Amino acid sequence: MRTITGTCSLLFLFLSLFLLQANAAASHKYLVYIGTFTDTGSKGIYVYRFDAATGDLSPLGVAAETASPSFLVPDRAGRFLYAVNELQKFQDQESGAVSAFAIDKESGKLKFLNQVSSHGANPAHITLDNTGKYVLIANYFGGNVATFPVRPDGSIGEASTIVQHHGHGAISPRQDTPHAHAIVPSPDNRFVLVADLGLDEVLVYRFDPAKGSLTLVDADTTKLDPGAGPRHIAFSRDGKFVYVINEIQSSVAVFSYNKATGALHFIQKLSTLPKDYSGPNDDAEIQLHPSGKFLYASNRGHDSIAVFSVDKRKGTLTFQETVSSGGKIPRGFSLDPTGKWLFAANQKTDTVLLLKVDPKTGRLTPTNTVVSVPSPVCVVFVPIP
Repeated sequence: MRTITGTCSLLFLFLSLFLLQANAAASHKYLVYIGTFTDTGSKGIYVYRFDAATGDLSPLGVAAETASPSFLVPDRAGRFLYAVNELQKFQDQESGAVSAFAIDKESGKLKFLNQVSSHGANPAHITLDNTGKYVLIANYFGGNVATFPVRPDGSIGEASTIVQHHGHGAISPRQDTPHAHAIVPSPDNRFVLVADLGLDEVLVYRFDPAKGSLTLVDADTTKLDPGAGPRHIAFSRDGKFVYVINEIQSSVAVFSYNKATGALHFIQKLSTLPKDYSGPNDDAEIQLHPSGKFLYASNRGHDSIAVFSVDKRKGTLTFQETVSSGGKIPRGFSLDPTGKWLFAANQKTDTVLLLKVDPKTGRLTPTNTVVSVPSPVCVVFVPIP
């Protein structure tokens, strides 16, 4: 009996280890969806199969044909994908659109579910609240933000809330009107932060996850430097700090975050450019590494990815390097969920370059993997078996 029991225990142990390894391997495989602008030959959303364990990237073609799906977000279960259609006109109105798709994990294809008005021209950013029940949109030329309920079948309902921004910034004509550029929920889903490039402000909204409503907290609006042009926002993993990339100023501003009120308190500001560079530049994307140890930002003009190390206790940054994005105008980039790879989307050269991330330093090494995608902007990942 002891021998049989011991043998069974060993078999159970080996089986458990095998299943763990199989699950680990499965978790390293993804569908990679790339959003694009469709005014220069793109058909819409492209899809690749990616193995993060090896870096292998295989094209699966066009996932869905749709107009200028510049920014994408999948739901957490990987069942649905949502896209803004960055348009100035939709259904004869000054507006863009929001589209919903169902994901086929076998083929990577997207099944169109529905499309609604974004209620503002040129929607530039989309995300989901942390319950996955509401889609949140920032309309750039519309100068407003809006929320939309997600129906049980994954389709989008009509807008729950639309909030118009008012005012202007320091630089004319670029900041003559509001330009909402990013909308990001706090980790606890109580607040939503909005970067408005036209106002040089990060606005704080109280979010009601039951109604999808937004209520501006005027007292906690954060004003950045005149002409800074805040574009995108990243929360630290513990929710204690917020990082804002400033498009016009080419800088990253660091703030502490008050979880009780949603208020930001300035800590630090650093340039995203090398000290010896004096040419034109507009910043674009910002992302934190899954470990929370490194921060990345993209430079359009210098055409590079800036790398910073993060003091996780203080939230402060230390500039490490800039690495070529491998093309022109890296409008977007994304770190894969394992943190081993960075995908740099070069809008003007129609390429996406894969860079390897050093797990100890966060530094980047370009690989030989470069794929052709017309006018790429946004890269997102959906886990597959």
